[in-house]
Amino acid sequence: MSNIVLQPDVQFEGDPDLEQAIYGARYRVHASQSKNLASIPEDVWKSSVALVCYHEIEVNDAVLDRMPSCRVVVRAGVGFDNIDLAAAGRRGVAVCNTPDYGTMDVADHAIAMTLAFLRGIVHYNDAIYADPVKGWRFQDPTQIRRLSTQVFGVIGLGRIGTAAALRAKALGMRVIFYDPFRPTGTELAVGLERVHSLEALLGQADIVSLHTPLTPQTRHLISTPQFEAMKQDALLINTARGGVVDLAALATALESGRLAGAGLDVLEQEPLSPDHPLLKLWMAPGSAFRHKLILSPHAAFYSPSSLVDIREKSARTAFGYLETGTSRDCVNAEFLDADAAERLKSKAA
Repeated sequence: MSNIVLQPDVQFEGDPDLEQAIYGARYRVHASQSKNLASIPEDVWKSSVALVCYHEIEVNDAVLDRMPSCRVVVRAGVGFDNIDLAAAGRRGVAVCNTPDYGTMDVADHAIAMTLAFLRGIVHYNDAIYADPVKGWRFQDPTQIRRLSTQVFGVIGLGRIGTAAALRAKALGMRVIFYDPFRPTGTELAVGLERVHSLEALLGQADIVSLHTPLTPQTRHLISTPQFEAMKQDALLINTARGGVVDLAALATALESGRLAGAGLDVLEQEPLSPDHPLLKLWMAPGSAFRHKLILSPHAAFYSPSSLVDIREKSARTAFGYLETGTSRDCVNAEFLDADAAERLKSKAA
């Protein structure tokens, strides 16, 4: 048993046929849905030259120590906060992501959550379901607004942030963005308005849409001070990473009326315990809080087409690195021990 590509937390049913077609006879895929790393045989760990993971497991020293032949870890997705970049780098193991996956789907989801509030869709549906006669009232939702009167604020103008911003612009909203890492002139290239501080964006935006990675700098980027800086009737949309939003602070902001509503596709813990203050408020019978929160199960990436994309793109990324020793999507280059990487490459050859 050799040249295995280990996929320990796949997000699909059935055999890894799409992946195996890309690896051909050179590599054999070992795929598991269990997320139980202890269930994977030791000889599979030792023979794996690549690890392709979703977001269900942590790739740390303990995992990497079990994979002496591993040369590359590929995150089947954009974010890679579940992978210890430095630990991989010390072993000469490259870490790559798949940044061109899910861009359109996640942007669509952010806009869908925005429209669900601004047009009262969830509220109307629930009211009519509860009582088809008494629920037939157009004036009850409190967040309904004309789109052309709204300022859509994007925090993080990467691929997905840009796609969401352009969708909001096409719908007639005024779009502003904050991203200190985008070069001067980006605003001219995409036809958007740039603001130069987070506070400036929060003070202007009617909808705040998050599109940042999760890093030590962005963890709880949106917490009590930021909610206090937002407009009284603002909406928060998060399709980025759960840890960017302080959920305890969010619960307080929603309960107090400081915030009009929040649409969350991602949470600090997934799934969130029903005992969490945010869910207890939301799920309480007859709660007025009910229509201030829209949740989806980390599903913004998903469509049947996008699932095919992520499977094929991540496999091509792993295969490409295994065959060439390089990748334009390597995200831990600053940590990568070149000598260790070369030793691994020579060992594999």
